[in-house]
Amino acid sequence: MTLKHASILAVLAAGLAAGAVKPPSYTTKYVQLVIFENESHHDIIGNPNAPYMNRLASRWANMTHSYAVAHPSQPNYLALFSGSTQGVTSDGCPVSLASPSLGSELLEAGITFRGYAETMPRNGFVGCHAHPDHLRSGWLYARKHVPWPNFTTVPRSDSWVYRTPLVAPPARFIWITPNMCNDMHDCSIATGDKWASKNLPNLIAWDAAHDGVLILTFDENDGSPGNQIPTILAGNVNPGSYAQRIDHYSVLRTIEDVFRVKPLGEARFATPLEGVVK
Repeated sequence: MTLKHASILAVLAAGLAAGAVKPPSYTTKYVQLVIFENESHHDIIGNPNAPYMNRLASRWANMTHSYAVAHPSQPNYLALFSGSTQGVTSDGCPVSLASPSLGSELLEAGITFRGYAETMPRNGFVGCHAHPDHLRSGWLYARKHVPWPNFTTVPRSDSWVYRTPLVAPPARFIWITPNMCNDMHDCSIATGDKWASKNLPNLIAWDAAHDGVLILTFDENDGSPGNQIPTILAGNVNPGSYAQRIDHYSVLRTIEDVFRVKPLGEARFATPLEGVVK
């Protein structure tokens, strides 16, 4: 072996060790992520109270072995947005992090990002709660379900109130968090499914025609063993039922690979979704 060949092998080995494997080539150009709350895979898939989500699962790509990474909610949101739970083990607020995140790395790469939160009082809001109500949590808006305000590396100008269904994505990557009722945290599965049926069809139709993918997932399960959750992808995907074991880091890695940005944290070591996204 020549010195030149040895050097090449050393570089390749270092890249593999750091998770810097060249991502596959995707035709997908846009991604939306919509996240719901606290339901196991079996709570949604096959449940007649979730007819819309079940139609999505049967028509598009249904990940049958998808798992959250922690309890309670907030560490899962941080993991999905930054590749790490950031040492957070509770829903305590506020959290302030200078770490890189999916939002900051996309913006640095010149890729547009926008985070949407339903019932947030105004764009750029950083408060912990808003809109008191009489449901279980006492609030319709909770920052623990909205990860980007926790990162000082994401401008407040990219944090928007979600008000009405989007006909087309206003950025190449958007994240949508429904409010505490519509995400199924404080209200029923049927309520969340109805919200999805009103808010997602236009985006999915747009994605199918414009090389976009919508990811519907959950933060964690209902507390039952295993922490298995539903995850469905629609749009520019290969339809089918997929038994690959995935978690939030796998989803993050897939999004990062689509946009060809460096994987963050645990996503460096996660396997992206295989054969699903075109």
